[in-house]
Amino acid sequence: MIRMETLNTLGQFYGKLNNYIKVIDDAVWGLPLIVVILATGIFLTIRLGLLQIRHLGKALKYMFKNEDDGDGEVSSFGALCTALSATIGTGNIVGVATAIAAGGPGALFWMVIAAFFGMATKYAEGLLAVKYRSIDDEGHVLGGPFYYIENGMGKNFRWLGKIFAFFGACVGLLGIGTFTQVNGIASATKNFFDPNMQSTVNLMGHTYSWVTVITCLIMTVIVGLVILGGIKRIAKVSEVVVPFMAVLYVTFAALILITNAARIPEAVVLIVKSAFTGSALAGGVMGSMVVAMQKGIARGIFSNEAGLGSAPIAAAAAQTKEPARQGLVSMTGTFIDTVVICSMTGISIVLTGTWNTGLEGVEITTAAFQKGLPFPAEISSFVLMLCLVFFAFTTILGWDYYGERCIEYLFNRNKKVVFSYRWLYILAVFIGPYMTVEAVWNIADIFNALMALPNLIALVALSNVVVRETKDYFRRLN
Repeated sequence: MIRMETLNTLGQFYGKLNNYIKVIDDAVWGLPLIVVILATGIFLTIRLGLLQIRHLGKALKYMFKNEDDGDGEVSSFGALCTALSATIGTGNIVGVATAIAAGGPGALFWMVIAAFFGMATKYAEGLLAVKYRSIDDEGHVLGGPFYYIENGMGKNFRWLGKIFAFFGACVGLLGIGTFTQVNGIASATKNFFDPNMQSTVNLMGHTYSWVTVITCLIMTVIVGLVILGGIKRIAKVSEVVVPFMAVLYVTFAALILITNAARIPEAVVLIVKSAFTGSALAGGVMGSMVVAMQKGIARGIFSNEAGLGSAPIAAAAAQTKEPARQGLVSMTGTFIDTVVICSMTGISIVLTGTWNTGLEGVEITTAAFQKGLPFPAEISSFVLMLCLVFFAFTTILGWDYYGERCIEYLFNRNKKVVFSYRWLYILAVFIGPYMTVEAVWNIADIFNALMALPNLIALVALSNVVVRETKDYFRRLN
């Protein structure tokens, strides 16, 4: 009897906690922040003269053409792959589905719009990361928003860099890096191996599939083995997994579009129309333009991280002597992640109509693959599950790297604190599958916003530096 009362009390507390989280999320990701993020991207786009259009071809070329005499720890392509390992994850599969389910098809339109302007933001981040990086006595490259805040804006703004580092560590530990990724992995494996919840266990008043429990344990052990091996082991694992799985996912998503090509125009019209008028199918307020913008931009930022300040941490390590050149390479990350991959996912969901079926999270994309691919449902589900598992796994590893760099900055490279952060990170991976989908994404949104603000302030404050470096680079290039 006591046990049942305790479980009911815990359940009530958990429900209230989710409600509080949602209230905070709605306040943080309201119109003011959306305006700030878009305004920063638009501001940089104008100041840079539509650089993301004029020099996209050159940027894509630079992806595969590394500098031979540049300073740094990894090649420009390696730095981009490191950033992509952290960005290409559940946001491309689950995040798109969540945005469209909540805000209607128009959410995808706003994701792409945010990504377009976000390319200018990502360019500025990459440029500043290289320009204001430093190298310690051991040859270790130190760079990222906290360094271009401190070295670019001045020592008086070091407190702003500290704020960024604090929320950056939180984003890794409680947002993008752990909860959302492992929650997506657990949902994908459960939906494939035990969709009808035939084998379950009761934990803290909630019923979970044994598949979820086993997946949680396995993922925690594997992540722990890699993370405890340090940054070099993280990089080696990511370099092997990311390229192969990215190509596999894009291939199957493209196959959906090809086999349903006749329905693409109708889907595109619905996406654009509902972006401004709302969607009657989404139901009432949830189909409004404001909600579509909010969910689309929030999930877009979650996916490509433009303006968040995470990618510059990886860009700073690139072997290059030209900040503007690395800015161009960094810019391609947003293009690949959102304009290409997220768009392919979103259009597949809209043209198959699975976004309005009452499904949640990864179930929406799984249903789209099952309905859109000319294969048995089991094969389609297995491919998507495999892609999601590996994408999310590398994102978990990549964000541990980001989080550790933030902790290093906060605590002056105290190895004991960094090691403690690793263990907390592993613990967060362990508990991630037992959080509700809505709560997980709301927590991620909150920390994304709080992390983005110091970085956006720095980008605007240092915009003159970005413009000056850009003009100088292209003048010398020509």
